[in-house]
Amino acid sequence: MTNKQIEPEPSAGLSKARALLIIASILWSTSGFFTRWLQTTFENGAGPEIHPLQMAFFRVLFASLGISLFVRLKDVKFAKGMVFTSISFAIMNALFVTALAMGSAANAILLQYTSLIWCVLFSVFLLKEKPDLRAIQAVIPALIGIIIIVIGGWHAGEGVVILIALGSGLTYAFVLTGIRSLHDVSPAWITFCNLLVAALVLLPFVMAMPLPTTNQLLILLMFGVFQLGLPYLMTAKSLKIISPQEAGILTLLEPVLSPVWAYLIAPEKDAPSISTWMGGGLLLAALFWRYYPVKNKR
Repeated sequence: MTNKQIEPEPSAGLSKARALLIIASILWSTSGFFTRWLQTTFENGAGPEIHPLQMAFFRVLFASLGISLFVRLKDVKFAKGMVFTSISFAIMNALFVTALAMGSAANAILLQYTSLIWCVLFSVFLLKEKPDLRAIQAVIPALIGIIIIVIGGWHAGEGVVILIALGSGLTYAFVLTGIRSLHDVSPAWITFCNLLVAALVLLPFVMAMPLPTTNQLLILLMFGVFQLGLPYLMTAKSLKIISPQEAGILTLLEPVLSPVWAYLIAPEKDAPSISTWMGGGLLLAALFWRYYPVKNKR
């Protein structure tokens, strides 16, 4: 006799980890909103133009200050792999913000999610974790969706921006894999170290640039704490339980929501196109496939 039973409900710890990643994705998705907000301050004559590297610097600086409030003295320790993870984070931060400022917010964020492929490969071959079959299957519609949106939003001369965003995707996968490997390190501590190293790496490049206005610094403060610091702290906590394979799929909510926020602040520059709607639908389909309850035959 064959009975169909739905897979058991996830544990409370797993559910909490997934919830943290969902919240992190929503907060991450506001990056285009903050970037365009800063750009409008210059366009309206309310402050100097913010260079992409300057934007990246203040974002991680304020984020590190915010996350430092969560670090306890007993959390402070140094482990193998922290240097690699922090350097990867610093490179990712600079590449991502540069791509975001130079091109379409939607394309920059979407191309970062080519990290899906790298997350699967690194998780299986570097961390020696069991392949997540449904996550691997979900990568296919997700990547097709990304390709549709990028091709639909292609503009002449954006080749360099696309390469920068692809580099951001590779380093993003390094970051997730690195955090996952640091099992015995406090999420708050590794997040703080990543952010601080990223700020120190960028400091020499921004020292000669004009300081932002008080209003721009307040925007950068919110950008750093709420769009970067808190989401990465949540991600570091969730990666104690969730593999990079699943994390890569679950955070697809970010590229789905990001064009919406960017459009609200700069509709003339970031209006969602037909290809964006089509690709976004495929991204949602990938999420649906990964988390639709599977029925086992017994």
